Amino acid sequence: MPNQSSKFTFLKRSSLLLLIFSVLLLSGCSADHTPINSETTGFFNHFVVFPFSALIKYTASLFGGSYGVAIILVTFLVRLLLMPFMMKQYKNQQQMKKKMAILQPEMKKLQEKYKDKKKDPESQRLMQQETLQLYQKHGYNPLAMGCLPILIQTPILFGFYFAIQRTPEIAAHSFLWFDLGHPDTIMPIIAAAVYFLQAKVSQMDMPAEQQKQMAMVAYVMPIMMGAASFGTAAFLPLYWTIGGVFVILQTLLAKHLYKEKNLPAVPKTLEN
Repeated sequence: MPNQSSKFTFLKRSSLLLLIFSVLLLSGCSADHTPINSETTGFFNHFVVFPFSALIKYTASLFGGSYGVAIILVTFLVRLLLMPFMMKQYKNQQQMKKKMAILQPEMKKLQEKYKDKKKDPESQRLMQQETLQLYQKHGYNPLAMGCLPILIQTPILFGFYFAIQRTPEIAAHSFLWFDLGHPDTIMPIIAAAVYFLQAKVSQMDMPAEQQKQMAMVAYVMPIMMGAASFGTAAFLPLYWTIGGVFVILQTLLAKHLYKEKNLPAVPKTLEN
């Protein structure tokens, strides 16, 4: 039975794999590039992609036709709407970590008890049963950390991305020093730097062992972001950069609000 820190690492690595898959999918050439409008067929197109496209156009009209500003503002708006889900997930993670720290000594005793019986199916069954009883005793539920926020945000963020991609007005405009519809050499570097900083911020306050296990995250994601951005229109690294900045701020806020001393005390046991 793997230890509890490995469960946290597994969840984080699973999230990393999902993000990498998203990068590859979003930067691929197979997506539909046809302009989106109210007549476009398909449930996802009609109820997700088109409303985002209309919102981007409306926001741009409020700022002198600046689609760069529109992408920034709508990105922040979308992230703000998703923020409660992500904050709840972070709070649950911190609470589970506190419970994990309490049950860890008993868990080690249990692992020691069955360490010489790893090949005995009956012993392994008993170990799993006692482990579940230990979880119940301390109110520990690894699934409470969950992937629900990721599952909720993925179709929304995908829809927003496709709205940007399929709104032709965006590609016809420039923002700051670059054309939104053409590749840029500087924005991919900025996007990679932001995601490197995001990974480092997310690993703050982690135990040294977990930081080592998650070290590749700080390098893989920026490389993936930078590599994918170099061959795409500049609106993509702009979108990723703004999203990354928001996540950094959100993570810092969550770490401040839900640091250990601000969380409710966890009882040593839920049993008498």
